[in-house]
Amino acid sequence: MSNVVGNVYDKYSTRNPIARLLMGGFLREVLDLYTISWPRSVLEVGCGEGRLAQFLHSDGPKPDRFVLSDLDVGRVDPSIGDAFEVVQASVYDLPWQDGEFDLVICCEVLEHVDDPDRALAEIARVASRRVLVSTPWEPVWRCLNMARGQYLSALGNTPGHVQHFTRRGLVSLGSRHLRLLQCRTPLPWTILLGEPLRR
Repeated sequence: MSNVVGNVYDKYSTRNPIARLLMGGFLREVLDLYTISWPRSVLEVGCGEGRLAQFLHSDGPKPDRFVLSDLDVGRVDPSIGDAFEVVQASVYDLPWQDGEFDLVICCEVLEHVDDPDRALAEIARVASRRVLVSTPWEPVWRCLNMARGQYLSALGNTPGHVQHFTRRGLVSLGSRHLRLLQCRTPLPWTILLGEPLRR
């Protein structure tokens, strides 16, 4: 597995008004899909600092169990609170039983991994009802980076992004492991909600 690089740009706390507008659209769509799933147990894979989990728990349904996992749990904000359990784990080897969580969330992770098919298979394995995944929409993501003068020598590629998903590409990947229920497209992301396929 490649060394996953976290966000080099803090999109949750940015003061840039355009970035805040875009991020607001992303968060509204994720919150809506989270809310209609109404989970009693949640796992977020690749939680980073835990900002998305905090937002969902604050503004959405309160599950009985909310677990955060990441390769580096040292990045999780220590003030996150006792509503969350934090577990160090690889997306390729999640230490939970088949179907243990109503909802598994994996936002802004698959673009960082060498084998997204294997990762999504493992995510779907531990979900009983729903899986929510998102990735940046390429090539728009890179174009927007270049428009703001970022990562020009890498043609707008965010450091750590080793996969580049078009909307069709993410839907194709998702369809191998999920029965897709929703596809949301807030600029510049693609967000899928699906039911895990049982082999």
